[in-house]
Amino acid sequence: MSAANEADTRQTNDDSDLENGQEQGVSENYPINLPETVIEHEEEESNSPLLKADNTDDARPYILYQPAHPSSADGSLSIPDDTPSLKNSITSSTGRGARLSPTPSLRPFDRRFQARISSSPQSSSRAVSPAFLQLHSRQTSVNSLSLPKDEEAQPEQPPWEVVRWTKLRKISGQAYSEIGKRNFGRPVCIAISTSIALGTSKGIILIFDYNQNLKSIIGPGTKAVECGPVTSISITADHSTIAGGHATGHIFTWELAKPAKPFLHITPVDRRRTPETDGHATGVAVLHLGFLGIRHTALASADGKGMAFSHLATRGMGVVARSVNTTRILGRYPEATPSLMRQRKPSSVLAFSPLPLGNAEHASDTMGLVAMLTPYLLVIVSTMPIAETQYKTPRPKEVAAHSTMTAALAWFPSVKLKVSNTSTSASASRVKLVFSWSNVLTVLELAEVGPSASSGVERPPALEFRSRSRWKAQEAIVAIQWLGRSVLAVLTITQQLVILEDPKLRETNSADLIQKHIYHVDHFSQQLNMLVEELNEEDASMHGVVADAFYMSFRAYKGRLFLLGFNELSFGTLSNWADRLLALMEEGSYIAAIALATSYFTGEADKVSVGLPDDDASRHPLVRDKLLEMISASLRFAFGDDERGSHVSSLGHIQELAGACVSACVSMEEMGFLFDDVYIPFADNDAQDVFFETLESSIMDDNIKIIPPTVLKDLVRHYTDRALHSRLEELLCHLYPQTMDLDQITGLCKRNHLYDALLYVWNQALDDYTTILSDLLSFNETKAESQTSTDSVDIAQNMSDTSKIFPYMSYILTSRVYPTGQEMEESKATLAKAEIYHFFFSGSSRSTPNGHSTMQSLKKQANVSFPNLRKVLDFDAPSFLSMLNEAFEDPFLNGDHDNITKDRANQLTEVQRFGLSVNRRSIVSILLEVMVPPRYEVEDIVYLNMFVARSLPKFPQFILLPGHVLHQILIGLCRYPVKDIAEDCQLSVEYLLSVYQPPDIQSLVPLLSEAGFYRVLRSIYRVEREYAKLVQTCFDEGPANKNIVFDCVAESLQVSTAVSEKQADDVRSVIEKNAAQFVHRDAKLAAATIEQFAPSLHEAMLKALDEARDDDGELQYLQTILDPPEETTNQRASIRDPNKAFVELYVRLLCDHDPHHVHDYVSRLKAGDLRLEKVLPALENSGVIDAAVILMAREGEVRAAMSRLTQHLDTLVAALLGLLEAVADSPDVGNTAEAAYDLVASIQKFTRVGIWLCQGQTRSALQQESQLKTKRRGKADNEELSTNEALWLDLIDAVVQVSKQVTESVQIYPSVDEANSIADGSKIQQQRFDASKVVSDIRTVVQETFTALLSATSVPRANESFGANVSFLRILRAFLSRESASSPSLSSLRSVLGTIFSAYSYEERLLDLANRLLDKDLFVYVAEADRLRRRGWRPLGQVCEGCGKRVWGPGTGGYVWDAWQKREETDEKLQQQKQQHQQKDQSANTKTTKSPRHGKGKAIPEEGQHDPTSTQEVYKGEEEVPEGTPKGELDAGNGGLGPLIIFSCRHILHRICLEKMQGPGDAATEPEGRPEGFICPLCIST
Repeated sequence: MSAANEADTRQTNDDSDLENGQEQGVSENYPINLPETVIEHEEEESNSPLLKADNTDDARPYILYQPAHPSSADGSLSIPDDTPSLKNSITSSTGRGARLSPTPSLRPFDRRFQARISSSPQSSSRAVSPAFLQLHSRQTSVNSLSLPKDEEAQPEQPPWEVVRWTKLRKISGQAYSEIGKRNFGRPVCIAISTSIALGTSKGIILIFDYNQNLKSIIGPGTKAVECGPVTSISITADHSTIAGGHATGHIFTWELAKPAKPFLHITPVDRRRTPETDGHATGVAVLHLGFLGIRHTALASADGKGMAFSHLATRGMGVVARSVNTTRILGRYPEATPSLMRQRKPSSVLAFSPLPLGNAEHASDTMGLVAMLTPYLLVIVSTMPIAETQYKTPRPKEVAAHSTMTAALAWFPSVKLKVSNTSTSASASRVKLVFSWSNVLTVLELAEVGPSASSGVERPPALEFRSRSRWKAQEAIVAIQWLGRSVLAVLTITQQLVILEDPKLRETNSADLIQKHIYHVDHFSQQLNMLVEELNEEDASMHGVVADAFYMSFRAYKGRLFLLGFNELSFGTLSNWADRLLALMEEGSYIAAIALATSYFTGEADKVSVGLPDDDASRHPLVRDKLLEMISASLRFAFGDDERGSHVSSLGHIQELAGACVSACVSMEEMGFLFDDVYIPFADNDAQDVFFETLESSIMDDNIKIIPPTVLKDLVRHYTDRALHSRLEELLCHLYPQTMDLDQITGLCKRNHLYDALLYVWNQALDDYTTILSDLLSFNETKAESQTSTDSVDIAQNMSDTSKIFPYMSYILTSRVYPTGQEMEESKATLAKAEIYHFFFSGSSRSTPNGHSTMQSLKKQANVSFPNLRKVLDFDAPSFLSMLNEAFEDPFLNGDHDNITKDRANQLTEVQRFGLSVNRRSIVSILLEVMVPPRYEVEDIVYLNMFVARSLPKFPQFILLPGHVLHQILIGLCRYPVKDIAEDCQLSVEYLLSVYQPPDIQSLVPLLSEAGFYRVLRSIYRVEREYAKLVQTCFDEGPANKNIVFDCVAESLQVSTAVSEKQADDVRSVIEKNAAQFVHRDAKLAAATIEQFAPSLHEAMLKALDEARDDDGELQYLQTILDPPEETTNQRASIRDPNKAFVELYVRLLCDHDPHHVHDYVSRLKAGDLRLEKVLPALENSGVIDAAVILMAREGEVRAAMSRLTQHLDTLVAALLGLLEAVADSPDVGNTAEAAYDLVASIQKFTRVGIWLCQGQTRSALQQESQLKTKRRGKADNEELSTNEALWLDLIDAVVQVSKQVTESVQIYPSVDEANSIADGSKIQQQRFDASKVVSDIRTVVQETFTALLSATSVPRANESFGANVSFLRILRAFLSRESASSPSLSSLRSVLGTIFSAYSYEERLLDLANRLLDKDLFVYVAEADRLRRRGWRPLGQVCEGCGKRVWGPGTGGYVWDAWQKREETDEKLQQQKQQHQQKDQSANTKTTKSPRHGKGKAIPEEGQHDPTSTQEVYKGEEEVPEGTPKGELDAGNGGLGPLIIFSCRHILHRICLEKMQGPGDAATEPEGRPEGFICPLCIST
């Protein structure tokens, strides 16, 4: 096509308003021009006006808005902030002292003043804008908000339809009638442009215009009707040509002006006959079809087998017909002979679309881009000038495994923008592609990078595809269409329509289309059945089901959706914003309509999807008029002023309406409409109270700054009548005072003490910053002169009002508007500061007489200097100085005002010039001059001293004072009047000493000590290196900072300090002198510090603790130095040898306070660390017998230790027997049982201690014998037992006696059973006493003892063979002898022996059972492994696949029998050789030479001997070959043809035949002839 034709085509597109995704506007924008006479609606549209009211109750607007009353603090005092003015400053005092101030001055220099009225929006609760609230019973916006549920748990739908559907009745009547189906077939696909095209099941295409007239019937009488159903259709960009794809693979194009015969016919190809020709295979349906660009002769198509082609036809010249050049762009042709080696996965083109033309030129228009989706990839191919892949991406990982297989895609072309993109300055939009797999949707943007660099060859531009955004649906997506540049229509598998707004991909609407019965058909399941039927749970690419195709039934054109159903054809449009507002108004939800319109205006609701422009400049005029009209109509209806007569609304309804109207007017900035058209109906109907309550939130949020005077007057009256003065004051401080009546506001504020508002109004309206200060300060004079006559309430109110001057000055002097806190303009703030500084620091007062001033006060002002400064200091000096501390941080006092003086040199007044000259030095000098006694007391002067001391180090370059003044300030700080400010004064002294060095610092030490400034003293002593005094200061300070002494001691005595020995001795003397105080502050820290720096002072510390009778302190102290915790165990190695007295004391203390820890501690001690006689009584008294045994054993008193242990066991047994005897009489069986179990546990514990003692003694004896190297065979049986053997005997005898006594007691006393029966019959459930458990536990002790004895005595000695140790037998014999002498009968001895050996029989049974289980499992696994090894590969046939001769089975010939006989003879010879070798091995035990087979490596066979590993003479007949290798080799004497080879595919060949088939050198073999490189030739060929 020529360039002129292309331009004409684009002009045609523009003239026909080809939108292709322009922003959907109001209904008058881009009309589809469907005639009303032809397209009939299912329901008649209402002709009611937009503002439609109803007199019924149901027509009332729903309650939507409840105004919230902001809370305000009624207190009038300023709120100090706790922000410290100096980093790391510590908390000061919490009281002012004897003199009280009208405003609390706690920490006056570490706070920030704050006004009561805060400008933060969090200071009061605000009403929520109705635009963001939700209807009580319906959806208010298009945001898909959560809806209330009805009784059937179904969400209510909004009063508007998401999509307004219209049935094309005339078309449906013709296409779906019985005559139509009989003549034309059933409609199966649809295409939309300026015409509506339907493809039918009989190969015919029906063309309708928008009057629903049948314009053309394409196909009858041509070959097209013989090619099967129409499966896809497409229309060119100029709407002149239509193409249809058929189920047999044929493609026809038709000119709509001449539909009698096809314009072009593209036939399928038979690859078997013409393998070089590209095209769809015969009989394969063309499922997708589309024109490329603007050409009529360029198409792209795809079929269900995964093949896609581009078709470019040439021009016909006269009798020369057109030729079509078809190029494959996707897929592979099916192979004639499928390969078994690698089977391809099935594929299909699930979605397909060429890039359509937009109304803006783009570089991709001439490239013929085609996007295709397969089950695995997204592929974008350019078809012109040559086919080339531009982009490829796999299926995203977000797609769930085994999900429904669906795919869909849609292009959006480049279109002209009404408003250029501000971020990119582009006048046209980018090309976009939306595609989805299953439920994952992705938007891809196309950007032109630039032309490809190529020498001398012009190539297409380079394109870049960027994945921009992704969205995940709740179910699989089957179709996608663009309704506009930023609106997407998504159809899911359950026929749910979802509207998305791009680029955020936010779901704005949804609708159910199940009632539309959208036409769908199964196109892909047969082709892709392998992905479903052969489901592999481990393969994530598999799918659970392949969905039907919906793409041919779901089309969009110019913002309209067209649906092809099974029984009808319909189209729909999204309801725009005006329709939705109209639906709400008609339903009576006026307030909801106003709120929704407000959200449209502000852009907080969805805009593009309802047809509103995205930019505010275009959207605001559209919505403003409708919103104002709705507000007026709603007011008329609410107050009964409409054409239907009077109507009375409820108070709640009026409140909601007020909130909606105020919010709407504020959003539109229509203040005139708000106070003229909205307020007047409220005022006329006595509802102004509701209006003002609603208006308050907008004022507090600074959305309304100006109120007309008449309305303001009503507002003031509303709050004053209700005594809401604090709230009124807050409102006034948020309004511009220029429109206020100053006389009215001034009188109002003074009468009601609203001085925050009064200061704000005078500052902003008159730029006057000092007049109100004079009035406030005059209240103090009135109080002082008439305290007797003035009411105490008035005095308190006056003091509260006067105190406002401090936050006020704090705000103004730091460039903030009072009381809102907003930043002031620089020039305005500078002049305001100058005026205030002049007011206080000029020599005389410029204030004029007022109603509060008396003649006496005026005379005083004339006689004193700085009268205003003195007034404020007399009122509250600490607060004033605190305010100055904050003002000093402002750069105004730096004195750099050249810019202002130059710009306004002639405009500055004398007052302003003086104020600009004030600096920090002059302020400090004036304060020092004014605040002197006797007028000012020490309580006030000390605050001045603190202020100066803190300011000096912060501004040393601006404040210069002589030394004597600083010295006086220092002395004044040390002589503070009250204790409450001591900490503040000390902190101030630290500030002062950082910049000032007194000439004789030592003379100040007594004063500092008297003042208690210990931090200052420590600093002085550190500098002077007086460490003894430094430590003493820590003790003098007391417990306020108790741990500082340990740091000071470490600092004084550490090596790095390099103190002299005398200084160290002085420090130690101070510590010893204050030992009690030192150790009582923290015993653990004291012990650690003394241990590290002064170990010689341990005795003094312990003595101090002993005198104070502090056993806990002693225990902690000794534990720190002797027994550090586990986390510091690595420090134990550095602990010096402990003092015996300390260790003994620590053990005694442990016995009293922590007896359970004694055993752990003494087990770590070494011999000689303590004296046994000093601790043994304490150990015995506390019952820590195990520790005593350990210590006695360590001291060598082993027999005594065992004796002590057995005595303790006797004591425990006696107690246990007493419990068993008295258990029946016990009122609480549960507690008795618990006590018995505890005694049994103690017996077990001490028995193990005895075992440990005996084992240690046995090991020591063995070591001694090993060192002596004595050769002895053991003692005779009649010799006396050794010491260790006697220990074992005593232990065994003790535990056996315990077992006998307990067993006999349980048998003798039946009280146990009686007690259990009593417990069972008791109403109170008690624990049963289990006597069998007690006996079992005791017998376990006996078994453990004998097991330990056996293991200890069965170890062979160094000079004896194993088993020669007879200690166990000797001990057992001695035990039996002793038992036989003490036992009256053999029965008791038998029970003892049974108890001893029952453990060993139980262990033997366990071992036997374990061996049997192991043998059984081992046999099963070995048998299975042998069976698998013997199982082989059975050949597929009985003949060689190469030569065809029979190789096994019946009829193979006699050579198989010969081979079998030969193998039997070979096996017999091998058996004889094996027997001979065994005989030689038995006789070789007496010879020095060895058989050759017993050497390393493989034995060399003797002459005439057969090698069993040789395979040259091994033949195998009819048997299966063992499995385990990929190829098996079978040797057989088969007539000279050699061995057989069998493959895992079960093909069998002679080796000679295999080598002939592969050729020489194809198979690599090892030297032994084992096949390693053979491959089955039959499998390769197939």
